[in-house]
Amino acid sequence: MTVARTWDAATYHRVSGAMEAMNLAVLDRLPLTGAETVLDAGCGSGRITAALAERLPAGRVVGVDADPGMIAQARAHLARVGDRVDLRVGDLLDLVVDEPVDAVFSTATFHWVLDHERLFARLHAALRPGGALVAQCGGAGNIAAVLAAADAVAERDAYAPHLRGFLRPHRFAGPEETTALLEAAGFRDVRCWLTPNPVVPDEPLAYLRTVGLGAHVDRLPEDLRDPFVAETAALLGDPVTVDYVRLNLDATA
Repeated sequence: MTVARTWDAATYHRVSGAMEAMNLAVLDRLPLTGAETVLDAGCGSGRITAALAERLPAGRVVGVDADPGMIAQARAHLARVGDRVDLRVGDLLDLVVDEPVDAVFSTATFHWVLDHERLFARLHAALRPGGALVAQCGGAGNIAAVLAAADAVAERDAYAPHLRGFLRPHRFAGPEETTALLEAAGFRDVRCWLTPNPVVPDEPLAYLRTVGLGAHVDRLPEDLRDPFVAETAALLGDPVTVDYVRLNLDATA
């Protein structure tokens, strides 16, 4: 399944600059001539989609995201690009493209999809033979310190009734299992590896509430949301550091 959660798309767009450099480095791994059709799988609010479109002056981007608010934000952000970007609301597990694409690109998305087996099969089916998959998502050990802090705060009296038994819905996979699943889906020349990439966000409380702790916040009443985030941030020290560990995927269809 793909995890359904509430996203504040406007806030995400504002604060996600903290991840932009990390995601642009992934884009640099994607070989492009400028005329390809590329699927942006989990395009979010369109920050990196815009950079991808700039590298395809004679090509096209198909951006897919499961959250309608994210697609609306991306449409506003990418209005200047015109018809070179086609943005669609859709679940990657049910992905169908009009015709095979030349490449699939994705950042910060696959860990929200619990069924990697089906995900990789759908992505392989969307690619032309020889097409490239270049992606990065949360991997084994991702935001371990953030989640440990959140778990400690969740045990406090104010939050425990709402968060008791809560497990954050993600799949932080490792390189070996991901390599095996990609090969089983038909990919070749597979390379997967982990990269530690800590981030110090400019707006730590807004960032944690919207990104790292959003699934927790969704379960809390409004009056407890900001206090929960602030108490979690206090356990992370100053400056607040998000301890990202990213799983990188390169493969050929």
